[in-house]
Amino acid sequence: MRLKKDTTIVLAVMMILSWSPGAELKSPDNAHAQDTVSVSLPGDIILGGLFPVHEKGEGAPCGPKVYNRGVQRLEAMLYAIDRVNNDSSILPGITIGVHILDTCSRDTYALNQSLQFVRASLNNLDTSVFECSDASSPQLRKNASSGPVFGVIGGSYSSVSLQVANLLRLFHIPQISPASTAKTLSDKSRFDLFARTVPPDTFQSVALVDILKNFNWSYVSTIHSEGSYGEYGIEAFHKEATERHVCIAVAEKVPSAADDKVFDSIIGKLQKKPNARGVVLFTRAEDARRILQAAKRANLSQPFHWIASDGWGKQQKLLEGLEDIAEGAITVELQSEIIEDFDRYMMQLTPSTNQRNPWFAEYWEDTFNCVLAPTSDQPNSVDSNDTKDGTKAKTTCDDSFRLSEKVGYEQESKTQFVVDAVYAFAYALHNLHNDRCNTQSDQTSEQRKHQHSESVWYRKVSTDSKSQACSDMANYDGKDFYNNYLLNVSFIDLAGSEVKFDRQGDGLARYDILNYQRLENSSGYQYKVVGKWFNGLQLNSETVVWNKVAEQPTSACSLPCEVGMIKKQQGDTCCWICDSCESFEYVYDEFTCRDCGPGLWPYSDKLSCYALDIQYMRWNSLFALIPMVIAIFGITVTILVIVLFAKNHDTPLVRASGRELSYTLLFGILVCYCNTFALIAKPTIGSCVLQRFGIGVGFSIIYSALLTKTNRISRIFHSASKSAQRLKYISPQSQVVITASLIAIQVLITMIWMVVEPPGTRFYYPDRTEVILKCKIQDMSFLFSQLYNMILITICTVYAIKTRKIPENFNESKFIGFTMYTTCIIWLAFVPIYFGTGNSYEVQTTTLCISISLSASVALVCLYSPKVYILVFHPDKNVRKLTMNSTVYRRSAAAGAQGVPTSSGYSRTQAGTTVPTGGAAGATASSSVLPTQNSPNVDEVAGQKAAVNKSSEYSNGEFLAEECECVEPICNQEKN
Repeated sequence: MRLKKDTTIVLAVMMILSWSPGAELKSPDNAHAQDTVSVSLPGDIILGGLFPVHEKGEGAPCGPKVYNRGVQRLEAMLYAIDRVNNDSSILPGITIGVHILDTCSRDTYALNQSLQFVRASLNNLDTSVFECSDASSPQLRKNASSGPVFGVIGGSYSSVSLQVANLLRLFHIPQISPASTAKTLSDKSRFDLFARTVPPDTFQSVALVDILKNFNWSYVSTIHSEGSYGEYGIEAFHKEATERHVCIAVAEKVPSAADDKVFDSIIGKLQKKPNARGVVLFTRAEDARRILQAAKRANLSQPFHWIASDGWGKQQKLLEGLEDIAEGAITVELQSEIIEDFDRYMMQLTPSTNQRNPWFAEYWEDTFNCVLAPTSDQPNSVDSNDTKDGTKAKTTCDDSFRLSEKVGYEQESKTQFVVDAVYAFAYALHNLHNDRCNTQSDQTSEQRKHQHSESVWYRKVSTDSKSQACSDMANYDGKDFYNNYLLNVSFIDLAGSEVKFDRQGDGLARYDILNYQRLENSSGYQYKVVGKWFNGLQLNSETVVWNKVAEQPTSACSLPCEVGMIKKQQGDTCCWICDSCESFEYVYDEFTCRDCGPGLWPYSDKLSCYALDIQYMRWNSLFALIPMVIAIFGITVTILVIVLFAKNHDTPLVRASGRELSYTLLFGILVCYCNTFALIAKPTIGSCVLQRFGIGVGFSIIYSALLTKTNRISRIFHSASKSAQRLKYISPQSQVVITASLIAIQVLITMIWMVVEPPGTRFYYPDRTEVILKCKIQDMSFLFSQLYNMILITICTVYAIKTRKIPENFNESKFIGFTMYTTCIIWLAFVPIYFGTGNSYEVQTTTLCISISLSASVALVCLYSPKVYILVFHPDKNVRKLTMNSTVYRRSAAAGAQGVPTSSGYSRTQAGTTVPTGGAAGATASSSVLPTQNSPNVDEVAGQKAAVNKSSEYSNGEFLAEECECVEPICNQEKN
């Protein structure tokens, strides 16, 4: 299908050519036949050339003004052809001719001009069907029109190359461009015979984005020219910029026929995006100049900062009169070296010596701003004194004029690539000649280096009458030549750079980064190389100057967010507002905050998190020292009481206190004090087990012993009024068993708690800034574990209330009552305080420790201080006589008979009483005095009397010793 299409196009072209005039005009004398003017040099192999000698015309294909860069490129091709023809190591015996045409910087006109190349190919006859009279093969004549164009060098603009390449491929004519950089030309499915000594714009686009990223610019505007160069170039730039998060504020296109209004409109649109101070230009040189002119007309208060492609490059004439607007511009130019020998070649040229270039005279007049003297060959030349409009004419060109830097001559940047294109064809033809014409060549790749000191650019006059180009070489298919030879060349050019093509026919990508700067102590300007790009950017930002600003400007829709802030998009991807992350969050990416998680806190830069210090009660903190001092003091006092009781183990007072239960109770108090250290210690599995057992079991020991005591007293005194039978389970051994049983219940509860909620540690987070190491005990679980102890306390309190009216010599129940009342107050205050301080582990732990110590201290003080007082300060009262005084019993009995209560709750005798002797044998009150008006209830008196009598029954037993105590008020009463 493709072949059929190509054949159709070829036939159409042949029909067009059949109607085309065949005349050629070799000089510019006929202005109306400008399109037929060309440079033609004869040779065995003809190479075509397409260069923009003239600028675009308005209303006509070609304008009157010569394009200086195009003339230099044309001369560079001629210069390179001369060198090749004079180099005996390249194509010996074969001369290369040229056929160079003017494209006038316009793609349609260039396509029309290229038809001349096609016509030459169609007119070429296959010499294999002819035979000379002497039986020799016919030879081609050495002139430009006698043979086909073997290859074409050009065009310069990508739009021109796109049009020409589509035509030349149909006739298998390979093409090498020294300046076209459009990305699409790398597509071998469309341009399969196109190559170039320059890289495609994809690399230039990457270089431009690299420059923007180097300056941290994320928001820029773009302007591109209509046509393949600007459109394909800016397309590649936009793609690269988007991938690298550079946003485009305004994207404008310059039409081919744009006027000043269009350029003013473009500048106006740029001003509507004031944050986009950077402007990227992917334009032709003339479009870049008109953009700068529009910026100057706009009289900008804040200048734009230009970043330009190689369409601007390093051209000086482009910026004439616009230097102040262009100052600080950064441009990209293909890295090229100055060929000094070409400068010498150009400086020796004059209009009289350069007759082969029909446009050189125009270039000369434009460079020196003069007119050449009229000659007989130029009848239409303008008189030196008058111009067409009657104004004063330019001066006549002097014969002494020569091209130099003084008159503005500067070697054009693409000169090296034009020369490289010629040599690429030459080396490829040389290899083809070696393969097809069976000649020997000792030329090697190492020898393909040129001595710059040798000038061989003069035109050689060949004396050979016979070409060494065999028919196989001359008739070799151009497509095979392109694939087998042209793409495979590799050599070192005149500037010392390596030249080769990749499989897409593209050259190596090397760029210079230039900065347009004012010369020091001068009003002049220059382009200064500030960096290079070869597979990556190397830029010295310190040497870059900017337009009207001292420091590097910014070009961003929104400024970067501060530490700990993220972006929230608003419209354009490069426009955002900054939002702060929470104090406990870190910046996961530029758009997202993430929670550090429990126990972690972000660093100051908010980029990551670190583990918070784990907190627990420290031994040296005030919250630990206070409860420890209390506990140590309590432990010390408890131990002293134990020692004191042990020392007085067999004394009546200790025996009367119930030794077994007293020691048990003291042990429970000691355990409660020791719990402080288990609570303050660093939480571990061991310390957490001790806490669970210690608190619950410690309290259960105390209140089980107290419950046993109060229950025993209550049963004795409340059963005495009903029965004289001796009670069961009131012996010391029974009391110990009962106490141990009550304690065992708490131990069992704790064991079940251990199984349901295994002991261990946990991290507690009262807020995001704290991590507290605690035992794995829920506050409610702790409360439930103490329910049993609360029940014991409640029952003890009830018994204490019930036994509050016991006779005075049985007054230990009174101290038990004091203990239980105070304990209840402590516990009622502790529970809300404990749960109310849950947010402060130190206060909560301290509260718990002090509450436990206070509960133990209340029991210690209320129950043992009276006994310790007698043991230490009044040991004389620690005798059996005082522990079981007969007078006390007599008075108790008398109180039961007469009912006259004393201040202590018992009646004094008003008549004679019988006082039995033998305090150890018991006593029986026998008074018959009638009760008075104030005497207590008869039943109550009877109960008290019976209790005393029952106590008398066990006067020789342990019961009497345990329950009858002598305290100072009783002794004082006895004395009265």
